[in-house]
Amino acid sequence: MSSILEISSTEHSPFSFSKDLHDHLSGRSLLALEIPFETALLTEHLQQGFVTAKPGVVHDKSKWLCGRCGSTDQRLFASFPCSLCDSDCTYCRACIMMGRVSECAKLYTWSGPEWVYPIPEKVMAWEGTLSEGQQTASDQVVTSIAANAELLVWAVCGAGKTEVLFRGIESALTMGKRICIATPRTDVVLELAPRLKAAFPHIDVAALYGGSEERHKQSPLVVSTTHQLFRFERAFDVIIIDEVDAFPYSADASLQYAVSKAKKAKSSTIYLTATPSKKMQHDYRSGKLSAVKIPARFHRRPIPVPELKWGGNWQKQLQQGKLHPELKRWTLQRLQQNIPILLFFPSIAVMDSCLPLFQQLHPHLQSVYSADPNRKEKVMALRHGEFPGLLTTTILERGVTIHRLEVAIIGAEHDVFSESGLVQIAGRVGRSKDHYRGNVTFFHYGKSKDMVEAVSHIKRMNEEAHKRGLLDVL
Repeated sequence: MSSILEISSTEHSPFSFSKDLHDHLSGRSLLALEIPFETALLTEHLQQGFVTAKPGVVHDKSKWLCGRCGSTDQRLFASFPCSLCDSDCTYCRACIMMGRVSECAKLYTWSGPEWVYPIPEKVMAWEGTLSEGQQTASDQVVTSIAANAELLVWAVCGAGKTEVLFRGIESALTMGKRICIATPRTDVVLELAPRLKAAFPHIDVAALYGGSEERHKQSPLVVSTTHQLFRFERAFDVIIIDEVDAFPYSADASLQYAVSKAKKAKSSTIYLTATPSKKMQHDYRSGKLSAVKIPARFHRRPIPVPELKWGGNWQKQLQQGKLHPELKRWTLQRLQQNIPILLFFPSIAVMDSCLPLFQQLHPHLQSVYSADPNRKEKVMALRHGEFPGLLTTTILERGVTIHRLEVAIIGAEHDVFSESGLVQIAGRVGRSKDHYRGNVTFFHYGKSKDMVEAVSHIKRMNEEAHKRGLLDVL
């Protein structure tokens, strides 16, 4: 039975509305099948003006438009004989994974009064200290949230971006604002949610991803995959986009639309990344986008600069069942010293063909890729020292922290390794104060522009951190 709240306002006649329905629909745009309440309850709220409905797919100016994901790609619309409207009905295939949205399907949104969730007097339990660079960025985040402004936080890998957000989140919550931290990958949601719950123990934190039991939970602080934002509309006062340059968000206009749709008209947006796109860098330098840079890691040590090593025609060598002598030597040295390693490859096919060759060096070396059902367990095993190393695709270029880790890239000149990807891979190394000099090696068959620019990027950040007095050593 839904809880009932009596309300009376100048905009609405006195009416007992369902708080449960409010919680389910407020800030969301959902299909009827996603609303677990009786049709009569939904109809009553529609009649009272507390819920509004709009078509899922509309035909506008000779084009189909999806009301949920914003797609206008006509190739992604198709028709089917619909039993509900008894005619051929057009639906959107771009977001079909979230349930079919069509011409006769309605998207329901709460439009009545908002229930104000109580905020405790002490919002944040985290009492850590910030580095000088972190503190400057934290202050900027607080200011931008208060001003409903945009801000780019350009922070090197290992700068401690999550901690930089805490004061901003605290200030937003005390102002009654609703916050969403959006990230491209489920892995990051699962990593961030416990940290946020520990930092804000008296705040109801919702973690949203495909299959999450909290997908319909109403919360003032949400951490979500960007895909889940398709279900939201004018929900958040603050949206923080983690790894804004990462795939698929950076390459998918519909995900960018989802973020835009999920924001309130008056809101702030915080972008986080170590490797902003060329456009974001241009907007920053031209003054179109406010930004704060953290060029140093929290432990005040420089980022290891990658070594570029000739790896020969690695594809031909692999076809012959051989490893380049330098690559073999690099791997054996670390195996003998019990240093955990990640070996990055340009494709699953190349990685699979290499695995038997590396297992001749150590039988417990394993491989991992995006669709690997044991991906999380393998990374955890490497972290706990149960594996000496992993062969991987670019899936582990971000969000992985392993003590004493060193990395190598095989075929670093390949197109799949962009400047930002190479910088992120290098950023896996030297993340602790006790082991900040780890090795990063790009094995190549001819230097690419992205390789050279990645090295220059890291050197520039180290130099800027040194000039600003943010490094203890260079």
